[in-house]
Amino acid sequence: MGSSNENSAYGPVRNPVDTGRVPGGSSGGSAAAVAANMAVATLGTDTGGSIRQPASFCGVVGVLPTYGRVSRYGLIAFASSLDRVGPLAANVRDAATMLRVIAGHDVNDATSSAAPVPDFAAESDKPVEGLRLGVPAEYFGEGLDEEVRSAIEAGIAALKSAGCSVKPISLPHTKYAIPTYYLVATAEASANLARFDGVRYGYRSKASESLSALYSHSRDEGFGAEVKRRIFLGTYALSAGYYDAYYLKAQQVRRLLAEEYLRAFADVDAIVTPTSPIPAFKLGEKTGDPLAMYLADIYTVTASLAGICGVTVPCGVTGAGLPVGMQVLAAHLREGTAFRVARAVEAAQP
Repeated sequence: MGSSNENSAYGPVRNPVDTGRVPGGSSGGSAAAVAANMAVATLGTDTGGSIRQPASFCGVVGVLPTYGRVSRYGLIAFASSLDRVGPLAANVRDAATMLRVIAGHDVNDATSSAAPVPDFAAESDKPVEGLRLGVPAEYFGEGLDEEVRSAIEAGIAALKSAGCSVKPISLPHTKYAIPTYYLVATAEASANLARFDGVRYGYRSKASESLSALYSHSRDEGFGAEVKRRIFLGTYALSAGYYDAYYLKAQQVRRLLAEEYLRAFADVDAIVTPTSPIPAFKLGEKTGDPLAMYLADIYTVTASLAGICGVTVPCGVTGAGLPVGMQVLAAHLREGTAFRVARAVEAAQP
C-alpha cells in the first residue's frame, strides 16, 4: 500500500527513468517493468490511483477500468468497493488490447459486469474530432507543479488541434475526495485484512506459544507499518460511536462525488486532468510524512470513488526529463472514449 513503493517487503522499487526516484505506487513494480522494457505489458491493481500514478511517474500507459469491468477473483482485497485490476503498457493500443483480453463477466465475482466487451484497440483508432472535453478548475489549483501544468496544457492544446472542443467544468466536491477515500478505503481494509490471522490466511509467526499470541505475532510481523496504519485508521472509523460520524458520512460524500461526475458527463464526453500534481519524487523524500504521501493521490481518488473509468497517458516531460501523465476520465463502461482521447495525446508527443 502507498504512493511510493518504498514499503514493499522486498525493498523499494526504483524508477527506471531515474533510479534515485520512486516509481509510484502501489503498482510501481508493474509500471517499472514496462518502462524498463522487462515486459510488453503488466497487470496492476488500482484502489485510489495505484495504476495511474505509477504509470504517470514511469512514463507508460495505465488503465483504470470501470468498476466491475474486470473480475477481481483471485485478488487479495484491499477495499472491495474500490479495487480494480487493469493493464499497464508502453502505448495506448497495447493497453487497449490487454483490457479486451481480461475484461468480461466472471461467475466467481458477483460484482463483475455482464456488459459486452468491445474491441478497445479499434475504439482507440477512431478520430477524436467532435469530442467534447471538460477541464475541471479544481484540478489546476494550488499544489500543482508548474512544469506538470505546462505539459498538461500543451496536451489540451494538441487535443484542440485534433478537433476536440474544450470547456471548463467544475467538480466542487473534489476537495473532500482525500478524506472520503481514506475513510472508505481504510475501513474496508480493516475488515478485509482481518482474515489474515496466521491460521486461515497469510504469514504465520513461529514465536507463538498460544492462540492469542499466534494472532498477535503473526499480524505484527506480517504487516508493514503503512498497512498497520491503515488498519488502525479503518478500525477506528468502524468502531462503536464513530461509524456514523466517519464511515457513513464518507459514503454519503462519495455519492455526491459520483453524482457530480454523472452531471458532468451529460455535457462532455471525457474529462482531462493531470494524473499527479508532481512528477516522481526522490526515494525517502516523503516517507516521514504520511499525509503528504496521501495528498499525492488528490487527482486519482475521485474517479475511484465514483466507479468511472480512465486512462493515464504520457504527456511530456519536465526539464529534468521526468515523465508527466495526463489522466483521461470517461463515464461508466466508456473506456473506448478514454482510449480515443489518450491515443490522440500519444500521437501528439515527439
